[in-house]
Amino acid sequence: MPRITYRRNKTAGVRILARHRGICYETTMGKKVSGKEIILASESPRRRRLLEQARIGFRVVPSRIDETALKTRRPVKFAKTLAEAKAGAVSEKHPDAWVIGADSIVVIEDRILNKPESEQDAYMMLSHLSGRTHRVITGYSIMCGSLGHSHTDACITRVTFKELGDAEIRWYLQSAEPWDKAGAYAVQGTGAFMVKHIQGSYTNVVGLPVCEVVDYLHKNGIIDRARDINNNEDPHKAAGNVSAR
Repeated sequence: MPRITYRRNKTAGVRILARHRGICYETTMGKKVSGKEIILASESPRRRRLLEQARIGFRVVPSRIDETALKTRRPVKFAKTLAEAKAGAVSEKHPDAWVIGADSIVVIEDRILNKPESEQDAYMMLSHLSGRTHRVITGYSIMCGSLGHSHTDACITRVTFKELGDAEIRWYLQSAEPWDKAGAYAVQGTGAFMVKHIQGSYTNVVGLPVCEVVDYLHKNGIIDRARDINNNEDPHKAAGNVSAR
C-alpha cells in the first residue's frame, strides 16, 4: 500500500490526504455549487441503476485501485477508506467533476466477507450467514478536487437470513448471482428468498445508500431540484444521461 502523506493546501485551506495515487480532501462543504458534472467511480451495474432510478445525470468512470493493499480490517474504516480511495483516484483525473465512490462489504462477527473466489468459498459464506444477522456496510465518498471539497461516510444495514438447507445453498450457487457480490448473494435478485428481515436502508444492501447520497448532493447544491422543476426537466432524460463502460 502506498505511503500515506499529508500536506496543506494554503489556497483551499484544507488538509489533503494522498492515497492510492488519488487525492482525498478532508474538509467541510462551503458555498453551494451546482452545474458540475457528476461521475460515478464504479462499474457496478447495481450502483449505476440506483442512481438512474434517483434521476441523477452522471457518467461512469471506473476507478482502478489495488483493494488488497488496504491493511486495516476494521469494517467501517475499511469501507470508508476504499470508497475515498476510489473517488480520489478518479477525482485526480477529473478534478472539475463531482465524483462518487463507494464500497460495500458484508460483516458478521467483525469478519469481512468479500466476493467469493470459488464455489466452496461461496458455500461457506452462505452457510455462515444462514439463520443469523449480519451487517452490510457501504462506505461512500463524494468529492470535487478543484474545489477542495469532500465528504466521506458509511451506512450500515442489518440483514437477517432464514435458515438455509444444503440443497437451497447448492441450488442458489447454480445461478450467476454469487460471484461478484460481497457475501455471495444479491438481495435484489434470486437471493431475496434468503432474506427474512432488513433493518435499515435497502438500497445500501444493493450497493449504494441512495437516500444519504442524494440528500448530500441536494443539500450542498450539487444537484438542484428547484432548478430542474423550473427548467421543466424530463425525468427520463435525466436518468438516461449515462455513459457507462
